[in-house]
Parts: sequence; C-alpha cells; structure tokens
Amino acid sequence: MQDYLEISAALLSALAAGSLIGLERSYHGRPAGFRTHALVCLASALLMLVSVYQWRWFVGTPLEAIRTDPTRMAQGIMTGIGFLGAGVIFKEGLTVRGLTTAASIWITATLGVLYGVGFYFPAVLATIATLGVLGGFRWFENRMPSQIFAHLDVRYPRDRVPDAAAFRALLRDNGFSTSAIRHSLIEDDLYEFRTMIRTTDRAGADRLAAVLLQRDDIDGFTLEPAGD
Repeated sequence: MQDYLEISAALLSALAAGSLIGLERSYHGRPAGFRTHALVCLASALLMLVSVYQWRWFVGTPLEAIRTDPTRMAQGIMTGIGFLGAGVIFKEGLTVRGLTTAASIWITATLGVLYGVGFYFPAVLATIATLGVLGGFRWFENRMPSQIFAHLDVRYPRDRVPDAAAFRALLRDNGFSTSAIRHSLIEDDLYEFRTMIRTTDRAGADRLAAVLLQRDDIDGFTLEPAGD
C-alpha cells in the first residue's frame, strides 16, 4: 500500500506540474501547450518509476542480485525529449521561433524525472521557478532596454540610388544603426540595399516603415523583425 501511495503522489505531482507549465504556454498561443507539457512530465515520471521500482519486476529474485541505475533512464529521457523539442522550433521568414517552448518542454521532462524518483523538494521549487521564468520574466524582459534587430531591404530605381553614406544617414535619423550593407543590382532598372539594422526603440520599426512608405525615391522595401 505504501508503494501505491508513493507512486500516486509522484504521478499526480508530475501531472500537476506539467499542466501548470502547459497552461502558461497555451495562454500565449505556443505550439506545445497544456496537453503536451502534461504528457511530457507524466511520461518522464512514469519512466523513472519503472526504473526505481525495477525490483517489482523480478518476482522471486533475491534483492541483492538486482543492480539498478535510474540515471540511465534519466539520460534516455533527456536524450529522447530533444526530438520533441526540435519539433516546435521553426523558421518563419528570417526569424527562428519556438526556442523558449522547446526549453520549457526540456525542463518539464526534467521535472517529471524529479517527481518520478520522489525528489519533491527540488521538483516543487523548480516548478515554481519555471513558472516564474515563463510568466514573470516576460514582464521584466518587456521593460528592460535591449537591442532590437530587423532585416531591411530597400529597392531604388537605378537612376535615383543614393550613396551608402546617405542611406546610413537615413537610418541614423530614424534611430537605427547598421554595419555591413549588401549592394545588389536585382534588375536592369532596380538597385537594392540589404542590411541588418538595430535599435533600442521598440516602436522604431513601425516609424521607419512609415517614413520609407512616404518617400517617392524608393521603389519598394521589406522590413522584417529578427528574433525568437
């Protein structure tokens, strides 16, 4: 009976922890949400219980003849979970997304391992810390000064192309800086500047797009944020 209580506590704790993390991910519309995280944590706990209670498999075998190493199961879980994490990372245009969700799946599997072996104190603390990172750190991150990067392509008619210094001045006047600029003659009558720009102003990209839209010497442009 004691074993059944311990097993139930481990599984229910893992299910609760995975569900809480999954709810946060679902709320923010991430590809791996409530059910995925709950199942990952529960599966990790189950696999660790299989390892911890191996002596239950060997009915009639002397206990001194059984040699178990639960760390091997933990290593297998963390290796296998990498494939699931890779599935939520995807490229959208020039931006890579899903890295935080992949990390949340990885930590959820780790929590399942801790709950599965009955290591409740660090598991509960880590669950609270994980929820704090995913939820609370978002608030700090949105308010901390940071550099914002974007990919910029600007196309000019060939007979109205400014020099590189004038193009940099246009970006600088709108709060952006850049380093290398790629020059391309994309058609007989079109010339393109392509570069990575950066700023600390979160609304800077919208304002720059409005400025470029009003200029009559530009044939077209593409402005795409870069980041997770």
